[in-house]
Amino acid sequence: MLLVHKYGGTSVGTIERIKNIAQKLARLKKEGNDLVVVVSAMGDTTDELIDLAKKISSRPSPRELDALMSTGEQISGALMAMALEDIGVPAISLTGWQAGIYTDENAGRARIKSVDPTRITEELEKGKVVVVAGFQGICDQNDITTLGRGGSDTTAVALGIALGVEKTEIFTDVKGVYTADPRIVKNARKLDIISYEEMLELASQGARVMHTRAVELGWIYNMKIEVKSSFEDEPGTIIQEVSEMEPVSRVRGIAHKKDIAKITMKHVLDKPGIAHRIFKPLGDAGINVDDIIQNASEAGYTDISFTIPIDDVDKALSILENVKRDLDIREITCNKNVGKVSIVGVGIQSTPGIAARMFGLLGEAGINIDMISTSEIKIGCIINEEDVERAVNVLHDGFGLGEE
Repeated sequence: MLLVHKYGGTSVGTIERIKNIAQKLARLKKEGNDLVVVVSAMGDTTDELIDLAKKISSRPSPRELDALMSTGEQISGALMAMALEDIGVPAISLTGWQAGIYTDENAGRARIKSVDPTRITEELEKGKVVVVAGFQGICDQNDITTLGRGGSDTTAVALGIALGVEKTEIFTDVKGVYTADPRIVKNARKLDIISYEEMLELASQGARVMHTRAVELGWIYNMKIEVKSSFEDEPGTIIQEVSEMEPVSRVRGIAHKKDIAKITMKHVLDKPGIAHRIFKPLGDAGINVDDIIQNASEAGYTDISFTIPIDDVDKALSILENVKRDLDIREITCNKNVGKVSIVGVGIQSTPGIAARMFGLLGEAGINIDMISTSEIKIGCIINEEDVERAVNVLHDGFGLGEE
C-alpha cells in the first residue's frame, strides 16, 4: 500500500524526534508499504530564517525570501533521509521542484497549479522512501516559491491526490481536531470525524491544526485527510464528506485568532465603485481581508472597518495612504489589540437562537463585541485581544462542547 504522511515542525523539531519517526517509517516499510513523507522545517526554523532576512533588510525581496525560507524544509528532508539510510532503509530527499510541484508566481502565497509525480514514482519503484520538502514548489520562471505558512499540509494533500492514495495522513503535536484549542480549553474533546466544510471554516477562523488550502484540495478531490499525533499510535480525526450530522451537533467547535488587526477608514464617500477602489489594491498585494463592516450612510459618507492579518498591517497601511489621498478619505486608524472568536457547525444555519445565545454568553461574561461576521456555518465576533482565551472557554462551556 502507498502511504502519504506529513510531519509538522514540532514532529521533526529535534534530531531525536527525526530518528524516532525514521524508526516508525522503517516498520511500515518492512510491512510492505511504500512511503512518501512530506516534512516541515524543524521547530522554529522558518521564523529564525525570517528574522535573519529582517536583519539584512526591512523589506526583503519576496523572491529571495522564498528562496531563503524553502531551505528549512530541505534541511528536514535531508536529515530524515539520512536517518532512514542510517538504519538500513533506502531513502531519498527531494525538494518541492524535484518532486514535480508547479505553482503560480505569487511569492510567499503561491498556489499549486499542477503536480507531476514522475520522479517520485521512479524512486518508489527503486524501493526508496521518498522524503519531500513541504511548503514549496517552482513557478514558470523557474523561481522557488513557497505556499504560505502551514503549506506543507497542502503539499501532502496535493501529492496524495496526484499519487491516487485513499487518504493523506497529517501527523502533528495534537491527537486530532478538537472542539477548541486544548492548550486553552482543558476539557476540549477530540472529534472522530469532521466535514470538509466545518474543518475549512475552523481553519480559516484560526484553528491552526490544518492549512485551509489543504482542506480545500481534499474537499475538491474528495481526498480523506486524517489528523493524528506523531507521538502516540492511535486514531486521529478524519476529515471527509459527511452526509448527515447528528441533530445535537449544532456547534461543532470554537476557533480563535489573535494575530489580526482592525483597520477603520472614516468619512468615505458612499457611492458605487468606492469599495472596489479600496479593496482591489489590497487584493492585488496578496492581502487577505476578512471581516468587513460598513456603517449606514450619513450625508453621503460612511465608515468602513475590516480585519487583516497583523503581519500585513504595514504593507496595507502603505497602500491605503494612496487610496486615502485619491478618495479624499478623512482618516485611517489601526487597532492591533483585537482578536476573534468564532463558533462553527453545519447546524448553525438551521437552528434559531444560536447567534443570540453566543452574544448572551459573551455579554454575561462582560466581553464586548466590536464587529460580527456570519456565514452559513459560522458566527464570528471581533473582541479585545485580552478577552479571546476567556471567550473561547465561555463559549465552549456554554454550548456544552466538552460533553460526550
